[in-house]
Amino acid sequence: MSLEELTDPLAATSAEVSRRGFVTLGAGAAFFIGNAAAAQAQTDGFGKPHPPIVAEDDPAIIVSRPRLAPKAGSPIGSYAATPRTITRLTPGVVVIQHIWGVDTSIRDVVRRYAKAGFIAIAPALFDRLNAPSGDGATDYMPFVPFATKMTADGFVSSDVIAGHDWIQAQARDGSIGLTGFCMGGSIVLQSIIDSKGFAAASMFYGNVRPGSNAKEPAKPSDFDFTSRVTTPLLGSFGARDTSIKADDVVAMFARLTAPHAAKIYDEAGHGFFDDQRESYVPSAAADAWARTLAWFQKYLT
Repeated sequence: MSLEELTDPLAATSAEVSRRGFVTLGAGAAFFIGNAAAAQAQTDGFGKPHPPIVAEDDPAIIVSRPRLAPKAGSPIGSYAATPRTITRLTPGVVVIQHIWGVDTSIRDVVRRYAKAGFIAIAPALFDRLNAPSGDGATDYMPFVPFATKMTADGFVSSDVIAGHDWIQAQARDGSIGLTGFCMGGSIVLQSIIDSKGFAAASMFYGNVRPGSNAKEPAKPSDFDFTSRVTTPLLGSFGARDTSIKADDVVAMFARLTAPHAAKIYDEAGHGFFDDQRESYVPSAAADAWARTLAWFQKYLT
């Protein structure tokens, strides 16, 4: 992943509020709100390191750290959680890390999915590189070399599929989804181009122009890849995000023919879902979480 494709998760937010927040719906799209108010009520003390939303010892889930053996590259670690009781039909979600790695924020997301009834796993994409822990980190620059080398090594696709295969080993007939944040959101989109490996996907503020420089004006050809996406795709973005342009989000989702839905939040910038950091926006995070759960309920269950 090049430096041009990475952005400072804590600085890519404009103080100006765009008033063009909207929902984009396309062919076969479905949009759900869910109970965002209940989720937003659990935000006291968020926007900085805080106790988990779902604890590791929550009696409803089982936490593990499987060792994955991708088809390409050496084995990597991961962080996983499952509901206490699963069947062969239990759905699953592969969670793709942000620039900070599989940090406390991502681990909590994995547990939240398990609490909601999904088998969830986050492959540790930096594991071969001996990257530092992202827990509590606020400077993203130390992680840029690891993200760049991770992409140059060419193992990301295999690592993502290894997460998929681990879930399938737990519930052989369950449908599997894919989600990711920032860098991970970009990986989600790249992973579903020319692939039918996932039954649904949800990307959070990831690059919507893979293979082109998002800092330059978009050309129609930058979105030609959309004809190769067949996976139902949900998107969540911030109107104040200076790195993922709202116009690009609109253009990309408008070109999709697979079921899709996207929402751009007026009040949010980049990294709005990360409740461990200052970029957190509770209203947008709560709504996006409810929408994502509803999306996966629709396409995975």
